[in-house]
Amino acid sequence: MTSVVELVEHAPAVSVALPDVVGRALAAGDMLDAAPDPYTPGRWSLRAGSKVGAVAVAVPGTDEPFTVRVTPKTPIARLFFLLGYSLDPRSGWRDGEVEVAEHRDLLPALAHAVERQVDRALRQGLLQGYRATEESALVVHGRIREAEQIRRRFGAALPVEVAYDEFTSDIAENRILRAAVERLLRLPGVPRDVRRRLLHQRARLIDVTAVVRGQPLPCWRPTRLNARYHHALHLARAVLEDASAEHAPGGLRIDGFLFDMNKLFEDFVTVALREAFRGSVHTCRFQDPHHLDEASAIRMKPDFVLYGPDRRPCAVVDAKYKAEKQGGYPDGDLYQMLAYCTALGLGEGHLVYAKGNAPHAAHRVRHAGIVIHQHALDLDQEPSGLLEDIAAIARHMTEA
Repeated sequence: MTSVVELVEHAPAVSVALPDVVGRALAAGDMLDAAPDPYTPGRWSLRAGSKVGAVAVAVPGTDEPFTVRVTPKTPIARLFFLLGYSLDPRSGWRDGEVEVAEHRDLLPALAHAVERQVDRALRQGLLQGYRATEESALVVHGRIREAEQIRRRFGAALPVEVAYDEFTSDIAENRILRAAVERLLRLPGVPRDVRRRLLHQRARLIDVTAVVRGQPLPCWRPTRLNARYHHALHLARAVLEDASAEHAPGGLRIDGFLFDMNKLFEDFVTVALREAFRGSVHTCRFQDPHHLDEASAIRMKPDFVLYGPDRRPCAVVDAKYKAEKQGGYPDGDLYQMLAYCTALGLGEGHLVYAKGNAPHAAHRVRHAGIVIHQHALDLDQEPSGLLEDIAAIARHMTEA
């Protein structure tokens, strides 16, 4: 039985010897495709899809968890450019600003990047701010909550229900950073030197209230005062929101971190297109809800819809993180875009793929007068080239 399984994103399935309890736990989740080998007991067929990262399955009674690592096909430095740009495009994030050092695996690179950004944020000390506090006190400070005083104390003079603004370091920004550090310390595959530095960052944040696992993250908003925290907070959000696998099926514990490359590519394309149209007369909307039929029974949500100054749709885009197959792109994508164009009353639609044999192809639909464009982005090129390709797609949309 192996304790570490190495997979590659969208690569062919591999046959692995696994305890059935581990195989069933992997099959029950949405991390990868797992199925028992029908001919060889004790072996499972594992195939990674678009989710990359690492998960560990802790089995009661065993000393070492079973770890599954999924390596992305996109270079790590480029992946972090896509992530950084989609989170905060106007900060000028490039490969060198989301530091991945020499790490070539996703989780070590992520842990290193977060630790470096947290260290940079805390270099001048913990940020402090005002936090609204409500409590029972023996001394009046702030304002008395009269309604609560009557409801809870029935006319008693003490204690007093008060509300006040406290100047403290126990604010949302610091709580989010501590939650991200705690999360990374629990994940499998974090290098020893990075883990040591993460422990140091946790010690700096020890007086900050920990976020209870499963509870929503506290809200923060970017301001001039917390500007030095922005990069760290954006990366922390990537660690904490919609990217972690943490389940306990059948008494097992699965702990890990996964990026969904479908979502990452979609976020990058839509954000980069929005930035390309910034300052123009156009308005951009993500996941814009529409209906295909007149009865409004069939809902659809294109990834990106561009509106003109008359507030009418003038272009529609869908991002598809999938490689071109030998026979071309999947026909279903064309049917989906045809539905979008028909419902929006558009003569052209745009599909943007992560890979392709040609940078652009166009298909004119018979009897409909609709042209569907297929664009391919080469994710292996430098960030400047990627953004130039996005700008070219934006120009194509407005020329149409």
